[in-house]
Amino acid sequence: MFFPVFFRQVGVNSYFCTMLYIVPTPVGNMEDMTMRAIRVLKGVSLILAEDTRTSGVLLSHFDIHTPLLSHHKYNEHGTVESVLSRLQAGEDIALISDAGTPGISDPGFLLAREAAKAGIEVQTLPGATAFVPALVSSGLPCNRFVFEGFLPQKKGRRTRIDLFRDEERTVVFYESPRRVVRMLEEFIEAYGAERRVCVSREISKVHEEHVRGTLAEVHSHFLHHEPLGEMVVLLGGVEEGGKDKGQGTERVAEGTEATDFQSVVMGKGKSKNKYKH
Repeated sequence: MFFPVFFRQVGVNSYFCTMLYIVPTPVGNMEDMTMRAIRVLKGVSLILAEDTRTSGVLLSHFDIHTPLLSHHKYNEHGTVESVLSRLQAGEDIALISDAGTPGISDPGFLLAREAAKAGIEVQTLPGATAFVPALVSSGLPCNRFVFEGFLPQKKGRRTRIDLFRDEERTVVFYESPRRVVRMLEEFIEAYGAERRVCVSREISKVHEEHVRGTLAEVHSHFLHHEPLGEMVVLLGGVEEGGKDKGQGTERVAEGTEATDFQSVVMGKGKSKNKYKH
């Protein structure tokens, strides 16, 4: 079936093809919001948001008054058709998540796939994500890597872990602070205590930190230091583990004076948002 492509004016002397925009939002630092993201969010007809309350604070901070519609993993199957109808009618729409890039451990894949199948242009803006800064800062090889995201909590968890026993590339996981010690224990059991790892937390926030070492060393660190903030766990490949065996644990904390998005949304204290990538 053929779907026509519509054009409509957005702003002054600016023409956009009818499009679904996938727009990253800050994972912690408000200054990570790009000028292009602000322009697109001001110009579209509708913004789909994972949590309209959280996104409402962000949009208010940047003086964005575009209407919001809730779109999350519990309702996305029910809203896709109506969103596609609006796109096909000539509206331009943006999708955002609470933090990071939609579709990376977040809703977004289903809508992007269905829009593309319907002949609608889909464009993702470059922007904030948690795992890329963590990967580059880890000191582990980042020329080749595997993104795994969150492991299953129960069924299939050990099977997924075993897949990376002989993996030569760096593997990227997301994990919550209350489960990271358990994850490290499972990794020691599956891969041995000497495999290299880096646990990064609070990416782009005031208390950003990277804890590097062997699995045994980093596990010991978090037994004595309470894990706080959402975690990016970077597992070194088997070759990297062999080369770096025996190095001590390195703990690097990097602060920033920039505005903390989670503090704006939640008030001062611990962040309740998870990383999105």
